[in-house]
Amino acid sequence: MSIPWSTSQHIHDHDSANLYTCANTGTLIVRLSLILVLFSSSTYSFCSYKHVFISHFSTISLFKQHNHRSHFLPTYYTKTMSETFNGSEISANTSSRTLGELPEINAIRLGIDLVSASRQNIVFLRNVADSVWLHHRAILMEAIRRYHDLWMPLISNLAVPDSAPPMILPPFDVEWVWFCHTLNPVSYLEYCERRFSKVIGRAAIFDEENREYALMRCKEIWSNEYPSQPFENEASWDSEDNGPGREDVVFKEVEEVEEKGRVLCSMFGEGYRSEVVYLVAARKRYKKFLHMLQRFDHQSSTRLVPTSDILLMWLTHQSYPTVYVDDLKALALDNDLHKVVATLSETVNEKEVEETKNLWDMAFNQPYEKAGGDVALSLEGVISIKSPVSWEGSDTDVNTKYRSMLPRFLLEACVFMRLKPRIKASQKDINRDFLRLRILRCHSELKLDIAFSNFPFDSWKKVWHLYCEFGTKGVIIEYRRHGGSTCLKGSSLQDSVTFRWNDLLKAGSLTLEKEVSQQVNVVMSITPPVQAPYFLKCVPDRVTDDSGAMISDVILKMNNYRPQEGRWLSRTVLDHAGRVCFVIRMRVGGGFWRRGGETPLAVKWEDRIIEIREGSWSYVAGSIGRAPEKLVATAKPKESADQWTATWDFSTGYELIIQWESSLSVSGLTFSLRNETSPESVVKLLKGRQMHYEVKKTTKCKSEETKSELKEKEIREEEDEEGFMTLIRCTEDDPDGKATALLNWRLLVVEVLPKEDAVLMLLLCISILKSVSEMKKQDLGGLLVRTRLKEVRHGSRDLGSVILYPSSLSSSVDSAYLQPWYWNAGAVIKSDAADQLRRKPALSQSPVEGSDKLYKHGIIS
Repeated sequence: MSIPWSTSQHIHDHDSANLYTCANTGTLIVRLSLILVLFSSSTYSFCSYKHVFISHFSTISLFKQHNHRSHFLPTYYTKTMSETFNGSEISANTSSRTLGELPEINAIRLGIDLVSASRQNIVFLRNVADSVWLHHRAILMEAIRRYHDLWMPLISNLAVPDSAPPMILPPFDVEWVWFCHTLNPVSYLEYCERRFSKVIGRAAIFDEENREYALMRCKEIWSNEYPSQPFENEASWDSEDNGPGREDVVFKEVEEVEEKGRVLCSMFGEGYRSEVVYLVAARKRYKKFLHMLQRFDHQSSTRLVPTSDILLMWLTHQSYPTVYVDDLKALALDNDLHKVVATLSETVNEKEVEETKNLWDMAFNQPYEKAGGDVALSLEGVISIKSPVSWEGSDTDVNTKYRSMLPRFLLEACVFMRLKPRIKASQKDINRDFLRLRILRCHSELKLDIAFSNFPFDSWKKVWHLYCEFGTKGVIIEYRRHGGSTCLKGSSLQDSVTFRWNDLLKAGSLTLEKEVSQQVNVVMSITPPVQAPYFLKCVPDRVTDDSGAMISDVILKMNNYRPQEGRWLSRTVLDHAGRVCFVIRMRVGGGFWRRGGETPLAVKWEDRIIEIREGSWSYVAGSIGRAPEKLVATAKPKESADQWTATWDFSTGYELIIQWESSLSVSGLTFSLRNETSPESVVKLLKGRQMHYEVKKTTKCKSEETKSELKEKEIREEEDEEGFMTLIRCTEDDPDGKATALLNWRLLVVEVLPKEDAVLMLLLCISILKSVSEMKKQDLGGLLVRTRLKEVRHGSRDLGSVILYPSSLSSSVDSAYLQPWYWNAGAVIKSDAADQLRRKPALSQSPVEGSDKLYKHGIIS
């Protein structure tokens, strides 16, 4: 008899789930505790960072909104608060120096708060990314004209030499052009000097209320200065653009920079980029980068290539031109910085990257790249690998209204290693030695091995690049040795070190270095954990009656042997950690069963409703229990105009329409989802894995493939896409829309962004599966299974708990469980249930539940 999920899995994932109790409340706890860590540093200025408390304490009210999720405080945070002023950033067995031990770097003073400025720039870039209208040529050319003819003369008249820039902000389109122009410092400075005989700076306004005031103030000045010119850009998308105006060179330069600037909108889109602890670490590395330029500017024969975190700080610094110029002069870097550092618009080569890594290692004895800080610019002849994880940052989580759903948090981790020089000097045989990476929780089966023979002696090597759920707690690096003879296939443990996420978060740089068996130096870095998409899957469960109780002699006895009326197929919805979130029930039959021959009968077609109840089963004996009482959504079949259409009315306000061709092919299905309460809301349901869910297969050249191979490939790709649906939300500003959810109605699995309603996705899954099964007269998704199947033991290989970056994958670890679930959904979702059904003898259903004919009539007829 299987153990109820509500008891077994709650205990399993209690600690990891509680660290972040909800999307917003948990983030607040993280940020407040990390701010305490920051303030414990002797180099941290309270005055310059008082805005951090203003911006984050404004969300304290979230505790009241989510009180049901914040009834405990994780152990880590109580320790962090008490140990902040005593804890060390680097563990005792760390050999490299901390930033605080480099006074020459601490002496670097910058004229702007780069942490706050970067946060503001990231918000601004996200707004630009969402404003698709801004990138149409006609609108862009009008924005450049407004910038050149109106804004720059206006701000120049207000600017006073040797004083802070005026505290006003231009219109959104002009601000974008201005921002892009400053990213080419040489061109911008020449433009300002030539036209105004002075450098025009940007005001450092980071508080949202102050920004609103500065914008309103600008609007007043604009109206007085240019009464005939609208404050907003009123050019239409399809209007004829004016093209370059009086200063062709300026227009062309700004247009080129703007085109490159669009790359930034996607380059810094990850949610962790705006976390304070990440930005503080990035600012430290930017200062180290400037120090390296000061120290080795004459030793390097090539340009230096910034990593993404350093690039973010550098571009932010550039976007405040007067401060940037003054700071570079103070550092004696004003003459040739643009010559020695690769810019956003340039492609770099491998030699330049390696030179930068070597100089960094020479200066700081640390690897140059880190988690959230890889080389950001394009390499010559190298195709960039798309991240397998969707990192889209969002401050909205519409699913906080469901108490049974706990958010999922994800972080990026990188492991670098280097052999100790003494191994080379001693000429020790290391052919039998290797390192193994294991995960503390959620994926106990994982074992990633790499031989010592693959390690360099003179440089750092990135060994593993992975994405982990915060519930995995950390990793273990084991030093192991193969057996002495070929007959011994096993290995013996020589030494091990553990990196826990909590310890890495307490390290201000988000990086720790440890030594393994005095043979290898290991450096591990992470990004701050951020909320990831929800992952939900439906698994079969027992038949229930109209009240929600499972059909069982136990319930019958508790009801004084009163027959259980009604028959509903049930599905239990599990989250990423195996916790029960919802129970889905599909009405099939009415009446009850008696020994005299009375049996449940199929209900009318229009009464075959679907309902979703929030919460877990209430078990009364073993695995027998009752469905939760709280009803959160329903779906009702609706009379359609013809036999080729199925329509469902959702209680959430949506109407689902499914149409198919006379061929009854699944590929001929079309779907539409309309919101009756909000007609202006445009939602698209596209077949297959679309947008960032698209999976690109690597294949041979078409010239090398035969016609039969091409045909097989097309069939295989069509089968891979079958069952997948991508939900896309469109707006007036973004008619192409953004993917907010991916569902597979065959497997009853959904991945949902926090800003998308998870219950709506579950309704879509079940409704589509029921309609298509009825159309095909086949049980396509196993809806007729009416028994609980044993789940894989959680913690052994939890889906999504660990994902390897594609470049880290090799034939030895090419496991579908280390990839996003939708890359090979059939292998990771369906295999366990299918194997179990094949192993089991024919399932003998109790006649009390109803006959097979009853359920077939309710599902496929």
